Amino acid sequence: MTHSFALHIPDADLEPDPLDPGQIVSGNPEVTGKVVWESADGRQIRGIWQITPGVVTDTEADELFVVISGSATIDVEDGPTLRVGPGDMAVLRAGDRTTWTVHETLRKAYAINL
Repeated sequence: MTHSFALHIPDADLEPDPLDPGQIVSGNPEVTGKVVWESADGRQIRGIWQITPGVVTDTEADELFVVISGSATIDVEDGPTLRVGPGDMAVLRAGDRTTWTVHETLRKAYAINL
């Protein structure tokens, strides 16, 4: 997008973004998402991401996100356990190895710096 914009996150249409099967610990979580803005050099990304219940692992990028709906517990290896729900903001550091236990379908708005 080349102009400023506003987007109603709860109603935004998202596209399938399949998980690597090696990331799934339990359940059958499904991921959808949408990049709404990306810098010209691709190092800054803003978007919406959603995951259905289950347990998955990930290695994080430098990310700030705000939970719009749903809930999860995020265990950061050698770090804190984050419990997040609607209205919560969280920051993940690049390289953090995490395990996400998604209790209710979680939708978040995010800003990633690569």
